Amino acid sequence: MWGDKPYYSLDYYLKETFGRKIYKISLNAGLTCPNRDGTLGVNGCIFCSEGGSGDFSSSPSLSITSQIEEAKNRVSGKLPAGQTSFIAYFQAYTNTYGEISYLRKIFHEALSNEDIVLLSIATRPDCLGAEVLALLSECAKIKPLWVELGLQTIHEDTARLIRRGYSLSVFEKAVRDLNDIGAKVIVHMILGLPGESPSMMLSSMDYLGSQPVHGIKLQLLHVLRDTELAAMPYEALALEEYTDLLIACIERLPQNIVIHRLTGDGPKKLLLAPLWSSNKKLVLNFIRREMKVRDSWQGKLL
Repeated sequence: MWGDKPYYSLDYYLKETFGRKIYKISLNAGLTCPNRDGTLGVNGCIFCSEGGSGDFSSSPSLSITSQIEEAKNRVSGKLPAGQTSFIAYFQAYTNTYGEISYLRKIFHEALSNEDIVLLSIATRPDCLGAEVLALLSECAKIKPLWVELGLQTIHEDTARLIRRGYSLSVFEKAVRDLNDIGAKVIVHMILGLPGESPSMMLSSMDYLGSQPVHGIKLQLLHVLRDTELAAMPYEALALEEYTDLLIACIERLPQNIVIHRLTGDGPKKLLLAPLWSSNKKLVLNFIRREMKVRDSWQGKLL
């Protein structure tokens, strides 16, 4: 149904949409987050590193154009002849949290690059005011627009523990507003948050499957050096535990939701646990093998 995978992968969606493989370029706009600048807090979420989820991004001292060109040069050896199509991914911190004039400048700079076919912006649901939505609407009329929202969990007790800083109703409004302007919504969900049982995580999946979202990023909780989580009594999931949870999640997700990620890789220099997650190829092969053995596929339980 989706090539060689039993789920609707991002790679499959991009090839289906653009007719070829599309690479993502991670950008750093030098922005911050209301959970770091004192508006909501100063330490960020308990699992967030100093890089603000942009540990693999370029330096914010470079212009957006320079970051794009630098990234293109890094992957040029991997590209087939004639490959010049990329996603501009504003990843680090909260990318709608800044002066509108600056946001307009950086987004339009990325959109004006002829090799960029899609704009992806990672942000928080509580940083989508009227001016920001108007700007995103402008962008969506130029090239396809994705907006990534870090929901992580639907459970308010967990949200308070991880210091997410907004309620589920804020997320729901953001999803409605983004759909209204023609943006596709991608949602981050974390498996293995402190205190969450498997049934709690699955209820988050059931909820997400009922929302008008285009895609999901499923993320293993990493324990990174110098984060508040690193100082907590927390036991990371084993590979087998994570795989069981992940497969259960995929089986109850509607088949129209694109799965952008099955896990994630924390920077090796910061990763404290689980160490098995640093071998991404091994992890993905294990997950896909288990799905094949179990005759598992996306939407199986719906």
